Amino acid sequence: MEERKWLDIAKKLQSIAQAGLEYSKDKYDLERFEEIRKVSIDIMECYTDIEREKIKNLFAGETGYQTPKIDIRAAVFHENKILMVKEKLDNRWSLPGGWADIDLSLKENLIKEAMEEAGAKIIPERILAVYDRNRNTNILFPHSVYKIFVQCKYLESKFVENIETEETGFFSVDQLPELSETRNTASQIKMCFRYKDRPFHEPYFD
Repeated sequence: MEERKWLDIAKKLQSIAQAGLEYSKDKYDLERFEEIRKVSIDIMECYTDIEREKIKNLFAGETGYQTPKIDIRAAVFHENKILMVKEKLDNRWSLPGGWADIDLSLKENLIKEAMEEAGAKIIPERILAVYDRNRNTNILFPHSVYKIFVQCKYLESKFVENIETEETGFFSVDQLPELSETRNTASQIKMCFRYKDRPFHEPYFD
């Protein structure tokens, strides 16, 4: 797909520019790296639906060597159903989760997200999979993202109104709601069901 090819090129240019701006000292080199960054933004603007200012803001705070962002997802099972939340941004459903906070461990992030989004108390148990986001969806995104799916033990829940989600529920594998595919796909949810009863199965990764 042409859009994906050009997005990959733009991301590589952005990575080169970001590293150059961090480590170069020569003022002329810095100017060249700024120009490379502008070219990467031009390409992204042409091949995505994201506004130019938003693309610029996404990269403005990025410094140092570029690395993937981390998106965590809690696969919480109860009576052979999986816990999901309805996102306010698109009125579709996802596993509790989101960007990992830098001051929390993976377990702490999962516990926090499950409580904030679903009002659920959980115990993270094992990693099921680590996906490269852009290799597993046709919805393009300017950053590289690793998505970590973790099986969690359900304790109890009481949904509390919050700014991110509007309701929560448990769903069987053959009755999934309309999914927020920027957050999780049907194949990823089905993977969670498939691996949950295989305690010795090694985590999947791209």
